[in-house]
Amino acid sequence: MQASAAAPGRPMLFALAGSDALGRQVATHLGIDLARHEERAFEDGEHKARPLDPVAGADVFVLHGLHGGPEASANDKLCRLLFFVAALKDAGAARVTAVAPYLCYARKDRRTKPNDPVTTRYVAALFEAMGTDAVVTLEVHNEAAFENAFRCRTVALSAAPLLAQRVAQAVGGEPLCVVSPDLGGGKRAELFRGLLEREAGRPVGMGFAEKHRSAGVVSGELFVGEVAGATCVVVDDLVSTGGTLVRAARAALRAGAARVVACVAHGLFMPGSAEALADPAIARIYATDSVPPFRLADGPVRDKLELVGAAPLLGEAIRRLSQGRPLADLSVF
Repeated sequence: MQASAAAPGRPMLFALAGSDALGRQVATHLGIDLARHEERAFEDGEHKARPLDPVAGADVFVLHGLHGGPEASANDKLCRLLFFVAALKDAGAARVTAVAPYLCYARKDRRTKPNDPVTTRYVAALFEAMGTDAVVTLEVHNEAAFENAFRCRTVALSAAPLLAQRVAQAVGGEPLCVVSPDLGGGKRAELFRGLLEREAGRPVGMGFAEKHRSAGVVSGELFVGEVAGATCVVVDDLVSTGGTLVRAARAALRAGAARVVACVAHGLFMPGSAEALADPAIARIYATDSVPPFRLADGPVRDKLELVGAAPLLGEAIRRLSQGRPLADLSVF
């Protein structure tokens, strides 16, 4: 098939292997086709990727989720994305934006022990070395640390508009309260509370659960918030083993909550999460499809999990970036 040049003023979107399903959804939102590329793996474990459509002078976006598994590690996916960005720049792309709905190593943004690595900063240096013009991610662990690590443009999208809209549709007329599972997540929870209040059309309360982590051991029993008779929404950036969500849910129920649902941007669902999240303290789990729930087998947790599509948010961000439009009101799309 003959390659076609990019249409003037329209973005080109590539999606690397493993992210192509989400990439197709984003392309549909944009009203474009995914750009063509080739990926090859070699016997010794090395690989290459190259664009098949011409990219000279084009505004190019590359989508690739950098979570580990099911067929490649986070390191392998990062390497593939970096090399492909560099290949696009070598091929003459005017601008290349990396869209990583899940950004690996974003949680390692500070030193917690002597001589600890600050891996977020090292990842940023790699993107910059490849000539990346901008990096877009969804619900990064620490937005300030993410922005400070990079010298190129950064866009930290919030999943709150997507999740708050779905929760407002699902709940009835009962009182609502948003709960942060720790004090560090207060800003994220407050943003979610404001959006849920707007979507639900009524006041929404706020609560906090205490959490301390030392040498891998989590402690803290304090809970603050008026939650009696309310549906509580525990909000976090991701779920790994599920322990944090379950602790917050139990604390809210002890304080009188009627039921608890959980909202997370990224569902990693690491080993142990199926057992932890089967706890009836959490009635329902809402997560975006930034990370497919491939680690979850059929069972109680899969039954209570609902995925919310991130494609409309990612697509609208790409559209506005390509058109040079502001992103400040991206909660409306």
